[in-house]
Amino acid sequence: MAVVSTDRVIRWGIVGPGRIADSVVPDFAHVEGAELVAVASRSQERAQAFADKHGIARAYGGYGQILGDDEVDVLYVATPHPQHEAVALAAAAAGKALLVEKSFTATVAGAERVIDAVRREQVFAMEAMWTRFQPAVVKIRELVADGAIGEVRQVQADLGVDRPYDPEDRLFDPAQGGGAMLDLGVYVVSLAQHFLGNPTTVSASGSLAPTGVDVEAGLLLGYDDGKAAALLMSLRNPTPGTGRLHGTGGWIEIPPRFHHPRSFVLNRKGHDPETFELPPLGVGYSHELIEVTQCLREGRLESAVMPLADTLAVQRVLNEASEQLGVFHHEDERAAL
Repeated sequence: MAVVSTDRVIRWGIVGPGRIADSVVPDFAHVEGAELVAVASRSQERAQAFADKHGIARAYGGYGQILGDDEVDVLYVATPHPQHEAVALAAAAAGKALLVEKSFTATVAGAERVIDAVRREQVFAMEAMWTRFQPAVVKIRELVADGAIGEVRQVQADLGVDRPYDPEDRLFDPAQGGGAMLDLGVYVVSLAQHFLGNPTTVSASGSLAPTGVDVEAGLLLGYDDGKAAALLMSLRNPTPGTGRLHGTGGWIEIPPRFHHPRSFVLNRKGHDPETFELPPLGVGYSHELIEVTQCLREGRLESAVMPLADTLAVQRVLNEASEQLGVFHHEDERAAL
């Protein structure tokens, strides 16, 4: 990828105009130097409706056309998980930078193929883990690095929703990568991986829906030096959505919902609790969009905050845990057609 001028406008396209993309688009208003210029769907009608709603100039019925649009620098891929790999591979071959929704792919092998492709083609790619770019999490990361709670030894996190069972719903459809693990588990696992590193053991327990996808799970991640993470996810019942980092000198509590927090509480030995209020810009997707835009302007191929190695490590945990529950995900190799 050629170095981009640091004052050039970065032109964005969306692949997959669904619910998440609909939520992300308004946050482009908070991103200096970014312009949303195109959207693509398998349905021309759906793409056009999305473009009309959000004032996007070009709408494509099919992914091939947006891949060939020379006025698009980067694609935000918001299709169902099993379609990410095929779209990302085609985009990399076309020289398009990528922001790929979480989970990055449906399988470890798919993630490895995408990472190999973007590195071979020298194009930028990042998983859309917006949590890592929230102002509150940025501050937490700084405090942890400064030793505010000593060495982080344990992480706890939960994320659950009450989703009525519907076999037609994407979340319960195995062909679309349904289940709690890839949609909710990615958040709790990413939090643990961010602050503890890559685990050496994964132990999962949970239950499945009649369609065969996981509806709830508990994970225990183990580390050779005794560190641990206890993580919960569920489509069956709501949970608070809290996160806690436990260190040798105190702990940090991230109140609901931890994956897009507005505040957190620092508890240190010998000190009163200290609350930090750090709301995001807009809904909060703006911060990952800012990161990608800045990376492209500076000619970088990866984000230092959400590197591809972290994405792959998280994907390995998600798939290992899923398989322990009897859920085996597959990629949709035809997705880019």
